[in-house]
Amino acid sequence: MIPTPEEAWALLCEYNQGEFHRRHARIVGDVLRWYALKLGYGAQADFWEAVGILHDLDFEQWPEQHCTKEQELLRQRGIDEQLIHAVASHGYALTVDVEPVHEMEKVLYAADELTGLIGAVALMRPSRSVSDMEVKSVKKKYKDKKFAAGCSREVIERGAAMLDWPLDTLILNTIEAMRSSDAVE
Repeated sequence: MIPTPEEAWALLCEYNQGEFHRRHARIVGDVLRWYALKLGYGAQADFWEAVGILHDLDFEQWPEQHCTKEQELLRQRGIDEQLIHAVASHGYALTVDVEPVHEMEKVLYAADELTGLIGAVALMRPSRSVSDMEVKSVKKKYKDKKFAAGCSREVIERGAAMLDWPLDTLILNTIEAMRSSDAVE
């Protein structure tokens, strides 16, 4: 079974009560939908969005089992293995050995961490928004390892390399993708 974005959201909310985790799921879902449309996967946009929504399904309750517990939870629900592989792959070389293979999985791997960094940069701006953000603003903060220290630059860079994109392209695209999200303030 492949859930619709609405079904994915309902499932996420069963395991995630905190506003932070729910908002992050919505943002990553919206970002993946944007990328699906941009990269020519429009027919799969709902699937990409559902993956983005569900990627941290287990993180709030089982952070020490992140990307492992969610596989169990999704299998119990009869969720399609393609979706399970996709959500688990964002923990590659961190918590699991599930390697991102499909372009969508590589985008998730790279953009998940980057959305957090971009969101933190937005909070520092006078507008508190991504609407007027430029790549150079993100790059300036990106170099400061203490800024948004929980956002792994190594993962972001590895993701950009997986996609064979320059880091600036990944940042620009992800800023644009975040502008499309209603969850970004």
